[in-house]
Amino acid sequence: MALTTEKALALGLKVRGSVSCIVGSPFERGITDKKLVREMAKKMIDAGCYSVALGDTIGIGNPASIQAVVEEVSKDVDVAKLAIHCHDTYGGGVANVVAAAGIRTVDSSVGGLGGCPFAPGATGNVATEDILFALHGMGYETGVDLDALSDIGSWISAELGRSNASRAGNALVKSKARLAAMA
Repeated sequence: MALTTEKALALGLKVRGSVSCIVGSPFERGITDKKLVREMAKKMIDAGCYSVALGDTIGIGNPASIQAVVEEVSKDVDVAKLAIHCHDTYGGGVANVVAAAGIRTVDSSVGGLGGCPFAPGATGNVATEDILFALHGMGYETGVDLDALSDIGSWISAELGRSNASRAGNALVKSKARLAAMA
C-alpha cells in the first residue's frame, strides 16, 4: 500500500484510501475488530492518503456499530480526513450515515445504484436522495436540488431497467406527478 501510494503521489495524484467491511465481513464470522480498522486507516493516512473512507461494504452496520468505529478511528485520524461509505442492504444506510457524527464526506449513489461484487447479497450504496432528504430535514444546507436529483434517479433507473432504490426519490417523483395531474 505505501509503495503504491508513494508512486501515485510522485506522479502528482491524490490518493484516497478505503477500509472495507468495517463492522463485519462476508467471509469471516463475527464482527470486525474496530482497532484493526483504526490501525489500517492510520497506516493509509501515514502513507500519504488525503482521506480514508470507512466502508460498511455489506450493509450490516447499525448506528451504534458505525458510531463505535468512527470514535475508535478518530483516536488516530482526524475526522476531517474520513469519509463514510454505507450500503443499504438491511435498510440502515441513512441512519448509519447520520450516526457517523462529524464525517462530512459521504459516498452515496443516485437511485441507490451499485452493489458489491465480492459480497454476496450486498445491495447498492445508500441512495443520495435518501441522505439528502435526511440532511435537509435536519437543517443542513447541501446546495443540492433534491427534486432535480430525484428526477435523475428515476430516469437513470428506468434507463438501466431496474427499480429505483431511493425511497425519498421515489416519493418525491410520485408527489410531483400527483401535483401535476391535479393542476
